[in-house]
Amino acid sequence: MSAQRLHQSFIDAWHGLKYVFNTEQNFRIQVIASLFALGASIYFPLHAWEVVLIILLIVMVLTMELLNTALEKFSDLLKPRLHHYVGVIKDIMAGAVLLTSLAALLVGLIIFLPHFIGLFK
Repeated sequence: MSAQRLHQSFIDAWHGLKYVFNTEQNFRIQVIASLFALGASIYFPLHAWEVVLIILLIVMVLTMELLNTALEKFSDLLKPRLHHYVGVIKDIMAGAVLLTSLAALLVGLIIFLPHFIGLFK
């Protein structure tokens, strides 16, 4: 593997992230929520394992959204008229993103809620 190929693979990955950020509203919302979570992780005195868990959940949610977008774009090539399962597949992927996001939200509440309550005492 050459350094030029490796460099190009990073450029391609950056283009993919930029494309999804520019075209997918949900991804932008998730990035903003991630920045708030990271900011809260810095502000509040969390254990190292809590910060690691938050980072992993952020990566999981954003990765699921990237996979969802990729599958949607691929499915759009097939056109829904070819098979009714195209819509079902898109719904399943959206459900996977929703489930991952809700789990991340729940864990975030468990970790951060005591700290936010402490601010108002």
